[in-house]
Amino acid sequence: MSPVGADDLLDALGDPRARAVLAAVNDEPRSAKELADALDVSLPTVYRRLDDLQSCELVTARTAVAPDGNHYKRYAATFEELSVRLEGDEYVVEVRREDDLADRFSDLWSELGGE
Repeated sequence: MSPVGADDLLDALGDPRARAVLAAVNDEPRSAKELADALDVSLPTVYRRLDDLQSCELVTARTAVAPDGNHYKRYAATFEELSVRLEGDEYVVEVRREDDLADRFSDLWSELGGE
């Protein structure tokens, strides 16, 4: 995957609903249905925002299995810190990721009984 540009990141973060989705999955992994219910928005709106956030590598999805055997995805933020600065006439966006964030997500999911 090619590096995400500052314009793409700023566009994604410029949307209030995308920011609300990002804040909600930063607290804990959630399904799209859980996000729609918590944010009081439609499921298609949540999926559009999740797609935007995933294309900017700010959110990741993991497949989970419900007690009835159905599969669904849970989404989590993929970064620790995001900063924006202006250098000359260009915006520079830096995303700081913790190396073991995916491992922490897997560990958390295991603790929640997702495996």
